[in-house]
Amino acid sequence: MITRFSVPDLHECTVNLANIAAHKISPELVLTNAKILSTYTDRIIDNKEIWISKGRIVCIKDTGSAKKIFNKDNFLLYDINNNILAPGLIDPHMHIESSMMTGCAYAEASLLNGTTTIFCDSHEIGNVCDVDGIKWMLEDCRKAPLSIFLTLPSTIPATNDKLETSGGDLTPIKAASLYDEWPEILGLGEKMDFVSVCNGEERSHNIISETLKRKLPVSGHVFGREFVAAYAASGITDTHEAEEKLFTNDLLDAGLWIFLRGGNPSTPWNSLPEAIKVITELKASPKRVCVCTDDRDADDLFNFGLDWVVRQTHKIGIDKTTAWSMGSLHPATRFKIDHDYGALGHSRRADIVMLDDDLKIINTWLGGKLVVENKKITSLLDEQLSNHRYKYPNAAYQTVKLPHKINYLPKIPKEDKFKINVIKTKLPGIMTFREIISIDKKIDSWNEVLQQHNLCHICVIERHGKNGDYAHGFIKNFNLKYGAIASSVGHDAHNIIVAGINEDDMKFATDLIEKFQGGVVIVNKGKLISSLKLPIAGLLSDKKASEVAIENRNFKKNWIEAGCTLAYMGFNLLPLSVIPNFRITNKGLVDVNSMKIIPLFE
Repeated sequence: MITRFSVPDLHECTVNLANIAAHKISPELVLTNAKILSTYTDRIIDNKEIWISKGRIVCIKDTGSAKKIFNKDNFLLYDINNNILAPGLIDPHMHIESSMMTGCAYAEASLLNGTTTIFCDSHEIGNVCDVDGIKWMLEDCRKAPLSIFLTLPSTIPATNDKLETSGGDLTPIKAASLYDEWPEILGLGEKMDFVSVCNGEERSHNIISETLKRKLPVSGHVFGREFVAAYAASGITDTHEAEEKLFTNDLLDAGLWIFLRGGNPSTPWNSLPEAIKVITELKASPKRVCVCTDDRDADDLFNFGLDWVVRQTHKIGIDKTTAWSMGSLHPATRFKIDHDYGALGHSRRADIVMLDDDLKIINTWLGGKLVVENKKITSLLDEQLSNHRYKYPNAAYQTVKLPHKINYLPKIPKEDKFKINVIKTKLPGIMTFREIISIDKKIDSWNEVLQQHNLCHICVIERHGKNGDYAHGFIKNFNLKYGAIASSVGHDAHNIIVAGINEDDMKFATDLIEKFQGGVVIVNKGKLISSLKLPIAGLLSDKKASEVAIENRNFKKNWIEAGCTLAYMGFNLLPLSVIPNFRITNKGLVDVNSMKIIPLFE
């Protein structure tokens, strides 16, 4: 099996590497006739070859050196045909759960995109299954043909039990235990409760303290220039929430690393074009800037991977080698793993990609093993992905526990005149806004209001079997044409979120989610139109990546046909009460800036 552990620690193989470099014994593999993209010197060097042994780079020599020095029968020679060899990409911030697949399955798409190392924040499964979920994910990642490190989920729950109900509660004591048990946890994941952090609330700072005690970095998630000073003063040293150049400039000047997030332009995950202006317009150095993906569904992962983000960075105006460094050496440096990762240096891991001149992936080697060739996974990788994936325990398949009685629509106020606090969506969808609609006459049903103001119902239902709470709301500009949609992926507490234009279909959609024990559905007039089943924690499929991607692609087509203007993953953010400005949880409507529940009617 190929895993992160397939490459021995450096201390175990220095004698072997030194003897090969001294021409005493031959390497195992030579990649010859190549151009080398050096992330150390930000240049491309012609006419070179790489010697490899025990999954590590021995040295870089002139093309043809190995054939002159060693018996050609003693090593494997692979002709690069004057293409570029570069270090595998490193994603410094992402969530495996957003791909809707397991860690083992995720490796397929990741390696096809030239990404050989990822830093996963598993707060999604942690919010559903607490510490058990995090440990399952860690076990999953250990079996993956990929180098997967964890940034420990920092904010489980994302807020508190007055604002939402989560399935997990990761206390500082639990966090400390995880740090000490799992050495692949290399930092604290995004500290999303930025208002609490900046207000100096003790609970929020305790988990930061457990991290800083261990000399580990703390990752961030913050909006608003007014919060930068207090946030940075709290020991947080990176963020991926860089939305525009001035805010990004403030963050860099405050000493934070920036992870520029690129993604499908139709989704909320493409803040790169604006944030990168801190380099292209304000002339900031890119030395503390990385690129990341953050969230990708299965379909977008294949089409908009980290390699795509790097190429976009180059297209926007960043030098080719610098752009690649932002996706390799810079993340490795930020997380202090650059002794092994992020560059084609002597003794480093042989995590290598072959690129054409447009930085498109052709081949990928993981620890010196060829796992992608000619843009397709090799039989070696396919066999592992087919037969050796981690199997989650039964408890992971039993996480949707709904209340028996749910009223999906709010009661109509008795008053002749009243106001409705409405969630207004705006593309691409990461930001939502509060809009107040005045009703100035007695109404008998909600249908007239929905049609007149372009609204649809929304309901968030607690699904962890704790209190059965649910809350109502209205979405503006969502444009759902019929029936209802429902999802067990409702960041970050992952309660059920259902939207619809009538109560019967909203109930039917929710019942299906419970029957499937997780997933997303589109229904109309009591019939299932489309679905994607996610039985592991209501978040993940247990199928291979390519299968999940096809299902995901078909579902998104049906989603668009249903009229939904907000992308599916944007819809899943509606309950995320740490992103501005106005959200809905199972406790009600949330004003994010004040962290207070707002009544539906006034």
